[in-house]
Amino acid sequence: MKIGFIGLGNVGGKLAGSILRNGYDLTVRDLNKSLAEPFLAEGAHWADSPRDMAAACDMVITCLPSPAACAAVMEAEDGILAGLSAGKIWAEMSTTDEAEVKRIAARVRGQGAEPIDCPVSGGCHRAATGNISILAGCSRDTFERALPILTTLGRRVLHTGDVGTASTLKVMTNYLATANLITLCEALVTAKAAGLDLNTTFEAIRISSGTSFVHETESQVILNGSRDINFTMDLVVKDISLFQAIADRAEVPLEVSPLLIEIFKDGMARFGGREWSPNIIRRLEEATGLDVRAQGFPAEMLDDEAEEPGYEVIPTGSNRHPAAE
Repeated sequence: MKIGFIGLGNVGGKLAGSILRNGYDLTVRDLNKSLAEPFLAEGAHWADSPRDMAAACDMVITCLPSPAACAAVMEAEDGILAGLSAGKIWAEMSTTDEAEVKRIAARVRGQGAEPIDCPVSGGCHRAATGNISILAGCSRDTFERALPILTTLGRRVLHTGDVGTASTLKVMTNYLATANLITLCEALVTAKAAGLDLNTTFEAIRISSGTSFVHETESQVILNGSRDINFTMDLVVKDISLFQAIADRAEVPLEVSPLLIEIFKDGMARFGGREWSPNIIRRLEEATGLDVRAQGFPAEMLDDEAEEPGYEVIPTGSNRHPAAE
């Protein structure tokens, strides 16, 4: 199977690396061609346009920073839609709007191709090793066709239902991670203000009911001081605003979500949209005059687990059998 990949940024570049590392025929494209150079040096091909890529590849993957960026790549005169035909697959791995991915999916089907919305979750460090998790919204037949690629890109792959369901679940998980990040910032600053040792505080949280994936990753780069988790404040605002929009459409009167948006918009106003998201703690550091850092923590997260073959995750209570069987 020939794979095309558009969007070689923080996450996309690592995902494309998994495809190339596992021996697939890979064609790449990014507005910044320098990001493609390492892939071209390792044997990947370059596409002169998204249309050319779609015409040449069996499956085209997009991993872009916004729904608007995806729409431009898909719908331009030389975009992906212009090159799609029967039997091909378009896989959207960006974190995007459920309504927008459904709209473009309908146009993909109009070309005789099949769409998947398949955002990832688990951090850039796991994207680099192929151990990230993937949510996949599409028909069951399309899921089974794409599963060998999806299990190359990630370790745990969940079929979430029709197109759009994965995008909805993805922004929900990002909302939960954001809420966890804010409460961890408050806990760490309060611990420092109370005179507690921050290394001991980290371990107390880690071995207790207060632990989480966010604590075991983002708290480490917070305490190191780098705050580098390869994710920026503007992306947080995009994702949690998408979640808020879902709740608004469903007329769910959320209370915490609007506060998170307000906090991160204030962080963007103070520090800039491209500031690393864990540096939201600086709001409290500045308010208290405290420096929340400790020795012994890494400047960035690396996945220390070996790359493993991916597999389909079966929901609890489901009678479905894994596609791999």
